[in-house]
Amino acid sequence: MRKSKKIITKTNPSFALVVDGETEVWYLQMLKRNERDIRVSIKPEIPNKKSVEEQYKMVCDLSNKEFTKVFWIIDLDSVIKEENEAPKGKKSPLKVFNEYKTDLAKNYPNVAVIVNNPCIEFWFLLHFEKTSKYYNTCSSAEVQLKKHLKSYEKTQKYFTKQNDDIYLKLKPKIKTAIENSIALGNFDIQNPIKAMCEMELLFQSDELKKHFK
Repeated sequence: MRKSKKIITKTNPSFALVVDGETEVWYLQMLKRNERDIRVSIKPEIPNKKSVEEQYKMVCDLSNKEFTKVFWIIDLDSVIKEENEAPKGKKSPLKVFNEYKTDLAKNYPNVAVIVNNPCIEFWFLLHFEKTSKYYNTCSSAEVQLKKHLKSYEKTQKYFTKQNDDIYLKLKPKIKTAIENSIALGNFDIQNPIKAMCEMELLFQSDELKKHFK
């Protein structure tokens, strides 16, 4: 008796991206809108509560769902702010974050943590400058970014404008940004007060890197 052939259905890879702000959501939506040949589902997720703990819990939850990979994009300036404001006796927010990061690396193989310091705007800035200057607030990074994108503003209208969205503005320099990002090295708990951008972990992932060579 002839064996029936098993039909194998190929499914496109899917990425969940846990972020703490709409800026990241709009940017990722524009990435997907403009890169039509990328056969990867990109789904940004914002937790109801934007605390580091809540983001970590969402990452753990999503890692057990249907997603190929889960990326946690975190703005370190918010963690450092918590660190500076933490009352004496309370566990260090930076140490807590590092424990979460260590746990994810050890126990969740489909999760990658992307640290931006101070925030996503620093990634935008790296499209125009090779810099290791540390900006201690997102607003100070924005001031420098506006020297290159004079009309930059944190609004949905600006980020998603048809035929002139944030991704299209930055796309010609994305390879430069990836190189500049890599040059800064990785997050180090012993030296958190430094310029940091790990967005290359997304763009150089196995599923995307051929599009950004």
